[in-house]
Amino acid sequence: MSFHFSKLSLVKRILVLSILSSGLSISATAQQQGVHHQSAQYEAPTDPLVQKKLEKWRDQKFGLIIHWGLYAVPGIIESWQLCSEDWIERDSTVAYEDYKKWYWGLSKEFNPVNFNPEQWAGVAKKAGMRYLVFTTKHHDGFNMFDTKETDFKITNGPFKSNPRADVAKHVFNAFRKEGFMIGAYFSKPDWHSEYFWWPKYATADRNVNYDIRKHAWRWNQYKQFTYNQIGELMHNYGSMDILWLDGGWVRPKETVNDEVRSWGAAIPEFSQEVDMPRIASMARSAQPGLLIVDRTVHGPYENYQTPEQRVPENKIDNPWESCLTLANNWGYVPNDKFKSATKVIHSLVEVVAKGGSLLLGVGPKPDGTLPTEAVDRLTKIGQWLEVNGEAIYNTRTTDRFKDGTTYFTQGKKGTRYAIACLAEDAAMPATIEWTGNAPKKGSKVKLLQNGKTIKWERQGEKTIIHLPALDKTKGAYPAMAFSYTAE
Repeated sequence: MSFHFSKLSLVKRILVLSILSSGLSISATAQQQGVHHQSAQYEAPTDPLVQKKLEKWRDQKFGLIIHWGLYAVPGIIESWQLCSEDWIERDSTVAYEDYKKWYWGLSKEFNPVNFNPEQWAGVAKKAGMRYLVFTTKHHDGFNMFDTKETDFKITNGPFKSNPRADVAKHVFNAFRKEGFMIGAYFSKPDWHSEYFWWPKYATADRNVNYDIRKHAWRWNQYKQFTYNQIGELMHNYGSMDILWLDGGWVRPKETVNDEVRSWGAAIPEFSQEVDMPRIASMARSAQPGLLIVDRTVHGPYENYQTPEQRVPENKIDNPWESCLTLANNWGYVPNDKFKSATKVIHSLVEVVAKGGSLLLGVGPKPDGTLPTEAVDRLTKIGQWLEVNGEAIYNTRTTDRFKDGTTYFTQGKKGTRYAIACLAEDAAMPATIEWTGNAPKKGSKVKLLQNGKTIKWERQGEKTIIHLPALDKTKGAYPAMAFSYTAE
């Protein structure tokens, strides 16, 4: 049976309710099937300006990625329900073509009248975040910036008369004013473009739906379309630090390896390359030193690696970030389950001790406001970083990065930091112990929580820290950080 959405508004409401009810149930599957795994190979950049920018980025440690687009209106898992793959769940009574028409039609409903990027930036700064990645376009092809390449954009709907209709511009400006490094997320695949999903054919999966070898003209049009849009972002939206490219299945065929095949998505027999050398040359001409993150496409245009929804098991010397969601989904989903501030802090500590940065995902609501749960968690994370950030920012790894649940980092002048992660339901212990990374004999150990020197002793290979009288409330301290001079 095929529903026709133009006939009855009730039918649309029923469909939306069906989607909402299924959103959380499929989120775990989505996170598995839609994720980008970390590249197994890394090629360091040779451009001195890029190297300098990369070192600056490695000092920031904690960033915010914002997924916001049409998918926020019904509250579903980003663009993925547009994709016709067997892990995607939709209402079985709705024809796929009708579903797509309904989804594209959300552009006539998306009206974020309470959009306030200064509030977003203020919350992120108080959270201790230092860099931003904002979704200018996800796989659905809906543009959150005023592109001239298509009318499928936020500036061509009910929000177009708003003085802040060019959403990306105002987001970038607000975060720039707060001192953030600025990154533009951009999807290489565009499921709305007739040059990627040609209406002549069905859309079998996430890939281009025609044979590029037989229709070279059409694919060349798509490459130019992609080049032009990235050019707009690089030339018209102020100073950029990061071009963060998603959709790693759009890549040169010669870069497809067993790692890519393990994703479970179909791999075409032809190359889906968009001419990254040309794009990179143009982008860096406009933005010298620009970091380019062509996710999972190992080579000169993946300046740092991006394991998604996981923290690597071991320390990694290459530049990298773990991309984790604050809730279960990247975008806004009603009644989503948010991680605790303690859990995020523990992830941040682990990531940094292993040499990475944490990029935390938050999805604003369709009206343009941040979920109250997100603000609450971010505020608590910031309170911890305000007094313990010395052990996180501008640090690098130590040879032995952990002992049990205590992690170690090192400042650029040699100061060693021990960060003991405490269980959420545990009261403050009287002592904290670790093996290895011992303080130098006679050196002072400072508790970053209050800035005071505290008692410590050495028993064989074990360091024992005697904690002062602090709040014994369970969960009062997610982690305790100490600074000292190591042996």
